[in-house]
Amino acid sequence: MAIELPKFKVAKELTREDIFLSLARVPNSEHVFLGSSNGSVYSLDCAAEKLEPVAMPGHTSYVTGLALAGETLVSGSYDGQLIWWNPKTREQVRKFKAHDRWIRDVKSSPDGKLIASVADDMVCRLWDTNSAKLKHELRGHEPLTPTQFTSMLYTCEFSADGKLLATADRVGHIVVWDVATAKSIATMEAPELYTWDGKQRIRSIGGVRALAFSPDAKLLAAGGIDRVGNVDGLSAKARLELFRWEEKQNVATLKCEKNGLIEFLAFRGDWLMALGGGEKGIMAFIDAAEKKIVLENEAPMHIHKIAFDEGCAKLFAAGHKKFAIFTASNTA
Repeated sequence: MAIELPKFKVAKELTREDIFLSLARVPNSEHVFLGSSNGSVYSLDCAAEKLEPVAMPGHTSYVTGLALAGETLVSGSYDGQLIWWNPKTREQVRKFKAHDRWIRDVKSSPDGKLIASVADDMVCRLWDTNSAKLKHELRGHEPLTPTQFTSMLYTCEFSADGKLLATADRVGHIVVWDVATAKSIATMEAPELYTWDGKQRIRSIGGVRALAFSPDAKLLAAGGIDRVGNVDGLSAKARLELFRWEEKQNVATLKCEKNGLIEFLAFRGDWLMALGGGEKGIMAFIDAAEKKIVLENEAPMHIHKIAFDEGCAKLFAAGHKKFAIFTASNTA
């Protein structure tokens, strides 16, 4: 039976000079928090007639991670700092140096008890949400690429039951961790998501930029960009790898029609959504069972992060110089 895909259209949008790199939504509401390239977190009431973000200054560089866990909002930045916020008062609760290099992603466990942060020091750290105390350090990624250049640890993602955490880096190395024991239980490679130019530019591009577990945690999706001919631009197709991680088996490779990076992945029922962009925004729908892209639309901007409402009828998107709200005429 064919799956029914949401048909999204832009309902509201806000154009900016800065870039929205991260996003967290308050459950059962139209209130979101956005992380900006200007170092501020913004509080935004999307139900208001006019979209007017309220600045929450605190970081000194790109705010690349936001996670909401109950009554706690946590932000992470290229400045290496994590900030605990009271989302109702927009006040800082605590702030500290969490990583030695750029923080790339911050995620909350499904039960809200843990905060995961990953950074270019190649460490994933798990923090107790209530106390902000360090619980575990997960070290499964090499600090240097095979050509002895500095690597990056781009992303992390919890499974729906919170028992698993996946991390992934610049050269396409993926680790699945048992959260309770903080032990590595599987590793996979997605080398085609990484391009090294050792002749002209002596630099690389790519890496795994997004991860998502299927609802039953059997599949793990990894997104990025295909091998490129010119490492100075996003001149290759957005690419997705699907793994049966317990068998360490790559079961599908999918490429979008458009060039660019996949920056966000989300399973919703029988379908998987991939978002990102290059010169143009990408919004693709994948039938996970059939392992094929069934619909690809152009988004109004390069999308970095999204959040759905509870019925998947509304989508909130943070992106390059724009925030947009999409509504669906149907739901899956």
